[in-house]
This record gives sequence, structure tokens and C-alpha cells, in this order.
Amino acid sequence: MSDWIGHECGIAAVRLLKPLGYYAEKYGTPMYAVNKLSLLMEKQHNRGQDGAGAAVIKLDMPPGEPYIFRTRSADKNPIMQVGNRMTRAFTEAREKHPEKYEDADWVKRNVLFAGELLLGH
Repeated sequence: MSDWIGHECGIAAVRLLKPLGYYAEKYGTPMYAVNKLSLLMEKQHNRGQDGAGAAVIKLDMPPGEPYIFRTRSADKNPIMQVGNRMTRAFTEAREKHPEKYEDADWVKRNVLFAGELLLGH
């Protein structure tokens, strides 16, 4: 016999079916997937609020290049913390390299959470 589950965690996933550059051009930002994941996580806000986390997998990266990144938080507002950390990676890249930020391939190789598969909890 199993114990009663008092709450359940929500899982969110975003899988881009086209290259990152397609979404950057169509929506004007390489943050399309991060924005969608943040929105999904916020909609699941009451599905277990003790912590939150997010991970990205960058598909088709050259051998030897990092392709998995994650962040997590158990702070007072963990979903906001995780979203801020993901967004900060893009903001810092845009501020430090404004001329390169328009190149989606450069963004994918150099910005932590720029990838095609994102998971959130």
C-alpha cells in the first residue's frame, strides 16, 4: 500500500524543432525557449513550491563543447530565481558582445541556457 501524496511536482518541457536561429529571427530574440519555459513553470506554480530548477540541452554541439547546463533554487521564490538566472545569461552576453548577440549560432555556443531542449521543475 502506498502513502497518500500531499502534493505533486510539475514538470515543464520545451523542445525546439527548428534551429535556434529560426526562433531568434521569427520572434526577435534567442530567448524564445527560455521565455516559454518560464511561462510554463509559472503556470505550474502551485505544484510543489519547495524548490525549482531548469536544465538545457544543446543539440548538435561540436565534440568537446559543453552541452548541458542547469540551475536550481530553494529560495523563497524559486521559480523567479531560476528564471532570473537563465535570463541573466542572455542579458550579460548581449551587454558584453552586442555585435555577436545577433548571430544565433554564436549565442548557442556562448550563452548557457541557449539550447533546443529545456526542462523545468
